[in-house]
Amino acid sequence: MIVLRSALFLLLQSISSLLFFPFILAAFWLKPVPRNRFIALWARFITGLARVLLGIRYRVEGLEHLPPGPAILLSKHQSAWETLAFQVIFPPLCFVLKRELLWIPFFGWGLALSSPIAIDRAGGREALRQVEQQGRQRLADGLWVVIFPEGSRMAPGEKGEYQIGGAWLAAKSGAAVLPVAHNAGRCWGKNAFIKRPGEVTVRIGPAIATTGRKPAQINAEAEAWIEQAMRDL
Repeated sequence: MIVLRSALFLLLQSISSLLFFPFILAAFWLKPVPRNRFIALWARFITGLARVLLGIRYRVEGLEHLPPGPAILLSKHQSAWETLAFQVIFPPLCFVLKRELLWIPFFGWGLALSSPIAIDRAGGREALRQVEQQGRQRLADGLWVVIFPEGSRMAPGEKGEYQIGGAWLAAKSGAAVLPVAHNAGRCWGKNAFIKRPGEVTVRIGPAIATTGRKPAQINAEAEAWIEQAMRDL
């Protein structure tokens, strides 16, 4: 039954993305915040489909920590689930991602309209410069910025090296950092076709002040909170 549900989910996800794509293109003229609110309708549909068809529910802890203005989310990355659900949970946002994702037909083209910060992960200082410059602009446009500091998806229990990019943007812009932990990988695994029912917990930590602080300090504080929260989850 799980295999059939997972296959049906993949089919409906693919069909819905093709059907929604022309509407996303038609929204190109909107400003970033309303455009991303519109694009997030597809993410809302998919997370709802995952709840009904796959039995993947979620609960959010720490919504009281959300500041009134745009912030930078530093989050654990375990699956594609959070890239969808975060668009439902948080205010309009954009992702820092590898530029190759924009080359995927239909999906990547639609993703490009969501104002992502697309970088060459092997770019070193140039990638940092892109994150800072484009990140400042996204924040000024009213978008929250989501960065997965480990750079790629990690299976439950795994930990990668926390890269400095998100903390760098925070230190340069003065925007608050919200650390986020979750256990989506238990239900929706990394590159997994089979998706299992269960409840995902998304835990949002207190805002980390960034003004006058060094990127390394911000990064270390976010890493410590996220990893402790992951152990608790």
